[in-house]
Amino acid sequence: MNLSVFGVSFVFLLILNVSLITNLSYGQGAKSPALIGVNMLGYYTSLPQTRDFKNPFPDNYYDQSYKIIKEGGMNHVRFVYYWESFVKNPIAFINELKFAATLADKYGIKIIYDNHQFHTSSWLNPQRGTGFPSFLFQNNSAYPYGSGGGPKYPSAAAWWTDWWNRVITDTNGTDGWNLQAQFLKKVVSTVDSHPSTVGYEILSEPQVHSADQWEKVGKYNTFMTDEMRKVTKKNLIYSMSIPVDLKSNIGVNATNLAKMTPANKTNTIFKFSIYGLPSPGSYQEERLKMFISAGNLSGVPVYIGEWNNVARDKVINEEGDFVYEINPEASDITPEDTNMILKKFNEIDPYGWAFWYWNFRPHRVENFNLVTSDENGNLIPTKYFDILKNAVHSVYSGKNAK
Repeated sequence: MNLSVFGVSFVFLLILNVSLITNLSYGQGAKSPALIGVNMLGYYTSLPQTRDFKNPFPDNYYDQSYKIIKEGGMNHVRFVYYWESFVKNPIAFINELKFAATLADKYGIKIIYDNHQFHTSSWLNPQRGTGFPSFLFQNNSAYPYGSGGGPKYPSAAAWWTDWWNRVITDTNGTDGWNLQAQFLKKVVSTVDSHPSTVGYEILSEPQVHSADQWEKVGKYNTFMTDEMRKVTKKNLIYSMSIPVDLKSNIGVNATNLAKMTPANKTNTIFKFSIYGLPSPGSYQEERLKMFISAGNLSGVPVYIGEWNNVARDKVINEEGDFVYEINPEASDITPEDTNMILKKFNEIDPYGWAFWYWNFRPHRVENFNLVTSDENGNLIPTKYFDILKNAVHSVYSGKNAK
């Protein structure tokens, strides 16, 4: 599929109903969320700089995907993309965004465009990482190639500390914050006129490594929001940080999470992730309450941008610290789990949610696979999509199943 030759027609800007965003009440279970759907990965928009995909891109991927999602009773896609993917192939990246947005208009799918990072960048984690482009790491011995991009690695801690202190530059000495703002504006200028566009996530799950960084993240979010407000009036979403261990020494609590809120809160939403069952009295419920409290303290709606159920093992990393890592074999989500989670979401009344995730490539965690494809490029929903679809019908059918 040659996305670089796709044509696209633009449509007039959809003016969002502001009251839908500002009049949400938490804990009432008064209505179903404005957005219910899935996280979706594309092709050129998610290619790391250090590697290519071995799996072919299915023909008519977006047309097939949106059709299945819509028929499953959902109306939303959180579209995951990466800055370094744009740097790798800017023309194909932009053309894919145009094509995805145009077909979303056709199917009535509402999109939040998510500037994502996983393990910071493929520069720091060539095997699995994707996110920031390599020109923000080169020529600095503090974060050498392949030295680890997850929160537990010293090179990641050094880079994120420098990022919040606004001393990261490209090889020409240009400020990294300004470079990212320029990139985000390119995304906005590409898709903002589409009725399917609901908003933009500034940066998914940034890393915080010390207690003095919370307010610095807030300054970063304020800068990016102010820059993006020059080109869009649509929703801007800021994300929870990682790690989110309630027992960490960096002060993971609602008060500190609220410090990340941009100064301009007009049409602003706080996004967080849930990867466990928030059953009564559980650790996951405690975290969920913290996120809701952070949204209330900030005075903005909340959005569950990622959710699923995973099992984690407690292991000791190379620094001698205990960390929790996903156990793919032990992870799973059942129909009962899915119904319970959606009913819990109904109680807190978020702006929306997106299940993790819809991806044409296989994943080592089986319940992360909502779809697969055959040799002819036909998309085939997995059992986990059927579980999600049935839960959506059960919880949101009729009078929203309060």
